[in-house]
Amino acid sequence: MSTVERLLKATEDIWADYHTKPFVEGLKNGTLDVQKFRRYIIQDYWYLMDYTKVFAVGVAKSRSVEVMKLFAKYIQAILDGEVDVHNGYMGMLGITQEELDHTPIAQDNRSYTSYMLSVAYKGGEAEVLTAIFSCAYSYEVIARRIVEENPAAPDHPLCGRWVRGYITPRYTGNNVKLMEMLERLTADYTEPQLRYLEEVFTACSRYEASFWDMAWEMRT
Repeated sequence: MSTVERLLKATEDIWADYHTKPFVEGLKNGTLDVQKFRRYIIQDYWYLMDYTKVFAVGVAKSRSVEVMKLFAKYIQAILDGEVDVHNGYMGMLGITQEELDHTPIAQDNRSYTSYMLSVAYKGGEAEVLTAIFSCAYSYEVIARRIVEENPAAPDHPLCGRWVRGYITPRYTGNNVKLMEMLERLTADYTEPQLRYLEEVFTACSRYEASFWDMAWEMRT
């Protein structure tokens, strides 16, 4: 069993539950309340700011130029890709920089990114990759399932941009590169090391589930 297969197997129940989250169901069906979505966009924007910093720690922890380039490329992909999606929504939803600056980061959000940063600072290249992989890949998995169950979802006037953003060749291609690098970096990992990666991945997967609940309940 590959490292990625092991991580996904350990969290399959958590990941299966993503698709039943009310917020995700709303994205799929186009029934999501615009205020819930607006709140999510603001919180996810701040999440992405710290998420990008995790990759920056990965650059500092890199032992090779190849790994350094991978982390740096993903930083650029987030800032030019995902943040662009959010910027488009901010214009659509009337979210100003002033509102962003005066919106507190929700506790679930802060706890999640603090955990990822802690793992990144304490660990090495593979630990950094494992910490971010749950978010990176789960968004693709969720978006693909949405399209499978509702082919019209990418065309929805509110949610469509979000769905399209996570199934683009650029986004999914970057995920493939993350998987391939994670396999290479853990090829010689011992069982205790792999168990730790499983622990990190499981924690991050649970944080992802909590993030969807936070978005639906508009928790602060």
